[in-house]
Amino acid sequence: MDHLRVLLVDDDPLVRTGLSMILNSAPDITVVGQAGDGDEAVPKVISHAPDVVIMDIRMHRMDGLAATSAVMALPRPPRVLILTTFDLDEYVFDALAAGASGFLLKESSPQEIIAAVRVVAGGEAMLSPRATKKLIGHFVAARISPRRRAALTKLGMLSDREREIVTAVAQGKANADIAAELFLSEATVKTHITRTFAKVDVTNRVQLTIFAYESGLVSV
Repeated sequence: MDHLRVLLVDDDPLVRTGLSMILNSAPDITVVGQAGDGDEAVPKVISHAPDVVIMDIRMHRMDGLAATSAVMALPRPPRVLILTTFDLDEYVFDALAAGASGFLLKESSPQEIIAAVRVVAGGEAMLSPRATKKLIGHFVAARISPRRRAALTKLGMLSDREREIVTAVAQGKANADIAAELFLSEATVKTHITRTFAKVDVTNRVQLTIFAYESGLVSV
């Protein structure tokens, strides 16, 4: 069985040690490297070729936002999972908008951490509906005007069905649940989501959720 390769980026060596112990305990995950800040992250991504990077936000020298942008600019970038204290990390919203696949709370249990790595490695977004609503609401409310105008323009490009599906995604519903609720096949739901990505210029479900809040399709 191929192991999922994980790179840890955090300026606290104790956090890195703890995460490494948790992740290496899983039968299908291997921590292949560690970095103490964003400056170290990009070359280590290139040398270690991880499937997932767990990225802290607040670090000395290059922070997690700049590092996420740099990593996502690489050819065939890995998935980036933001590590956050949640109430303090004001750059998480920007990191998600830059292409991170989700976020992980530093208070998460070992089981939640392992599950998060598996989810994002599989190409899905790490979305907890409760935490996502709180996090996005915190940042969208403070910086709504120019991004909302752009989001409203894009919202006008969506059909009624696409708006229903975007709303469901923002509520944290899986494709199977959306399909059952709207009496569609999962394949049809996936097709709608892919088309919606292109219409509103996003690349994953996290960014689509941000769009839903920014456009007012879902209330904060």
